[in-house]
Amino acid sequence: MRLEGHTAIITGAGGGLGRQHALYLARKGVRVVVNDAVAGQAEAVADEVRAGGGEAIAVAASVTDEDAVAAMVARTLEAWGRIDILVNNAGILRDRSFAKMGLDEFREVLDVHVMGAAICCKAVWEPMRAQARGRIVLTTSSSGLYGNFGQANYGAAKMALVGLMQTLAIEGGKYDIRVNCLAPTASTGMTAGVLPGESLRVLDPALVSPALLPLVADDAPTRAIVCAGGGHFARAWVTLTAGRYLGGGEDAGERLIQAWNMVSDPQGQVMPDYGFTQAEREVASAQAHAQAPRAETA
Repeated sequence: MRLEGHTAIITGAGGGLGRQHALYLARKGVRVVVNDAVAGQAEAVADEVRAGGGEAIAVAASVTDEDAVAAMVARTLEAWGRIDILVNNAGILRDRSFAKMGLDEFREVLDVHVMGAAICCKAVWEPMRAQARGRIVLTTSSSGLYGNFGQANYGAAKMALVGLMQTLAIEGGKYDIRVNCLAPTASTGMTAGVLPGESLRVLDPALVSPALLPLVADDAPTRAIVCAGGGHFARAWVTLTAGRYLGGGEDAGERLIQAWNMVSDPQGQVMPDYGFTQAEREVASAQAHAQAPRAETA
């Protein structure tokens, strides 16, 4: 599957995983904007793309700088007239146990990952709506989905991006803007001190980038979370169990403890189409309980 004529912006693409994303999409015929905070690194990757016969523009900009991101989008539109794909890959680590972590380290990570992604998504949103097509990939992580020691800031940021994906996919649906998440595991500068050496040898970042293809293709899904690393691919889901109506009353908490296993039973779980699914089901359950005939006592 090739994507000739499509245009992609890839943030944090001056090295590591972002570089591989840029090279991979370029091989599929995509014109790429190589973004990085360091100008020389962005230009070096753009040169690689061009040396391989692809088209590339290098743009040095921090994803947290709204004006710089807006200028990057304007430059892309001026050069190629459209933006089909945005891959939000830029990120940082400030790992430390929560007890030792300063709130400035917490804010810094959220600012780059969450606000940086939101700024970039906002900048391409109107061009994508106007052309009635867009593919956005947000980079989440197993650290956000499942937690990791020493990564409270990073995990919080990465799970926030899943929430951003869910809502943008709903709002972008009628404009054929499809929004998905990629949870990569790769040997990069960011993971050099996190994963053991044996694992790093297996986790070539080039093995992650093929996961982009189904997420940016014409028949891409939306609201998918794809986990990729070492040539292995999987899906992660946010689900809601069937649960059980317990009602209110002073002893509702105690009854919930007693019914914990039933409430937690994954059989019959669903993947809600939107957040209000929870409220709708709760209201329906309460109404059904109120209308149910009660046994008469003699």
